[in-house]
Amino acid sequence: MTATTADFIEVYPDALDADTCRAIVARFDASGQDQPGRVGGGHYPELKHSRDISISGQADWRDVEQRLNLAVLTGLLQYLRTYPFSLIAPLMLQQPDADGTLRRLRYDDVANMDEAALMKLVMKVFVPGKINLQRYAAGEGGYPYWHCELFPKAADAETLHRHVLWTIYLNDGFGAGETEFFHQQRKIVPRTGSLLIAPTAFTHTHRGNRPLHGDKYIATSWVLFQRAERLYGNG
Repeated sequence: MTATTADFIEVYPDALDADTCRAIVARFDASGQDQPGRVGGGHYPELKHSRDISISGQADWRDVEQRLNLAVLTGLLQYLRTYPFSLIAPLMLQQPDADGTLRRLRYDDVANMDEAALMKLVMKVFVPGKINLQRYAAGEGGYPYWHCELFPKAADAETLHRHVLWTIYLNDGFGAGETEFFHQQRKIVPRTGSLLIAPTAFTHTHRGNRPLHGDKYIATSWVLFQRAERLYGNG
């Protein structure tokens, strides 16, 4: 395999169609459910200034949750084919050869795996995180604090199970408002319906820059590893 330079930040245009994005934004504004954005379980507007709705598990948002998760799953499958070690390096995954003998998965196995087999593996290994819809008001909203997505605060260690982050941009044209990655010196310009996927660790420390001429809307969450007892059993 030829070595290549990669920053592991991928953007998939048109992961969600523009009409669906506009409908989600309209529902957000009409819902009256938005709350001040939180950071690590607390409200720190100097770090993150937004209005958020956590839609996961809410019956009236179930259709949106399913639509977003489907769009992310499609992008995730592409991401795993580009970066097979994101799936196999953390785990000692095995598959049967033609004679039924189990062997460890290799990176080329993932890259060449048919869609159904890869989907089955993804369903076994990963679980979708809780989805947050967010609105950043023009000229004042933003997430200017440099941060990553892994932190050891949650009692059940869920925040340490986050493997990749994702954001779907629900609108654009507001000026600035980029997702900026510190070490990669890269700014992702929001485009309606685009899906951003990147690792969650400190290597991909990032921030959300302030939109200037209009409100910015996003959907965001993570793809997490299943809990250990689900992956390995109680033994």
